[in-house]
Amino acid sequence: MKKIVSIFLLCFLVKFSAAQDAKEKVERACLDYIEGFYEGDTTKLIRSLKPSLYKFGYWKNKTTGNYDPDGMMSFRQALDYARGVSEKKNFAKAGAPKKVEVLDIMNTIASAKVTAWWGVDYILLAKQGDNWVIEQVLWEGPLQK
Repeated sequence: MKKIVSIFLLCFLVKFSAAQDAKEKVERACLDYIEGFYEGDTTKLIRSLKPSLYKFGYWKNKTTGNYDPDGMMSFRQALDYARGVSEKKNFAKAGAPKKVEVLDIMNTIASAKVTAWWGVDYILLAKQGDNWVIEQVLWEGPLQK
């Protein structure tokens, strides 16, 4: 009986450890995404984004108060944006929101919610080898106060 309990406990610990590892890697990909934009760090964006990235969002129109489509951002545009942040030293303000909530993790896909200075992003990730990369982002900004 002790052997069965020990084997069961060992299996549980291995499964739990793998789940924690996956969660940490999904969180890291999402933090690389936020920090890449905040710090103008293209290395972090390259590590966290899939080259076929599809990012689309809605921005609040100050005149009408409506949320209007803000267009699509590609992988290349994301890198260009980060380069602009770095070149202009237009970094995120100290204390800017940087929150990651992992919503779900499966074998090869995951989802997360990211809160940043520009608003909220819902992120879909895919596992590539041992890493998680961001495939799609749907966002809305700015944050409501």
